Amino acid sequence: MSDLKTKHCQACEGFTEPMSRESAERGLGQLDGHWGIDEAGHSIQRSFKFKNFHETMAFVNAVAWIAHVEDHHPDMAVGYNRCSVQFSTHAVGGLTENDFICAARIDALFD
Repeated sequence: MSDLKTKHCQACEGFTEPMSRESAERGLGQLDGHWGIDEAGHSIQRSFKFKNFHETMAFVNAVAWIAHVEDHHPDMAVGYNRCSVQFSTHAVGGLTENDFICAARIDALFD
């Protein structure tokens, strides 16, 4: 999983196994330290805070664009000045490199 920000998501339906917990932990090490893995090891998530609604919506739109380009879509919970993003590859019932690629691209929004 080298340089996740430069990679692109790959189709994985039907032929990809979900990552092991150990692989997911290694992938997490390549992301901003605010990402976490759920207890079951099936998803990664991060919460973001903003000054106001306008900044929150700008972020949501940027994440939507990343998801559209990569054809890999997160679950998001949005409030006035906050947004939680959760990635999991539903087609395999767990995590794949695609989840970490999209998370890394979101992290790059703050570089």
